[in-house]
Amino acid sequence: MKLVLASNNAKKLVELQALFTPLGIALVNQGSLGIPEAEEPFDTFVENALVKARHAAKLSGLSALADDSGLSVDALGGAPGVRSARYALDAGGEKSDAANNQRLLRELAGVADRRGRFVCALVAVRRADDPEPLIAMGRWDGEILAAPRGAGGFGYDPLMHIPALGETVAGLAAEVKNRHSHRALAAAQLIAQFREVWQLG
Repeated sequence: MKLVLASNNAKKLVELQALFTPLGIALVNQGSLGIPEAEEPFDTFVENALVKARHAAKLSGLSALADDSGLSVDALGGAPGVRSARYALDAGGEKSDAANNQRLLRELAGVADRRGRFVCALVAVRRADDPEPLIAMGRWDGEILAAPRGAGGFGYDPLMHIPALGETVAGLAAEVKNRHSHRALAAAQLIAQFREVWQLG
């Protein structure tokens, strides 16, 4: 089954494709179909993922999968949250992983409570007006380091230390990350729904 992925993030496409391959799902990036990114006007990951999935399904005529994910830090009241990818941009900086990480470190300077979590909402729709979207949530707890460590991953991965694994997300091998991550946890839930509701696999 072919699904359009409501994202232009090549690394996210690789991660998700690896997770859903066992079901015979082939993901195609919306950008390769000429579909622009959807607006993300909401304050929750679920609402933004749903609007992105419906947007991609409407413009492609295909079933769609959307991921809305980010970092939620306790001491910052859940920020950067749904603004994770634009965190530095919102403060007058540039839109880049490095700039986002720098702003996060500035916001947490002198803060003792470094707890946070990666959050992922995955939403799948059979068509744009699907009244029964599949929705899954994954959360991956960790703590924010005072300096980046590790060369892998993307986004806030170099700052997110996972105590249970003794490493930052950026320091994990891809196969380890794909077993433990917020995206993997959400994908496991979604796979169960794909099998039960969509009768895949």
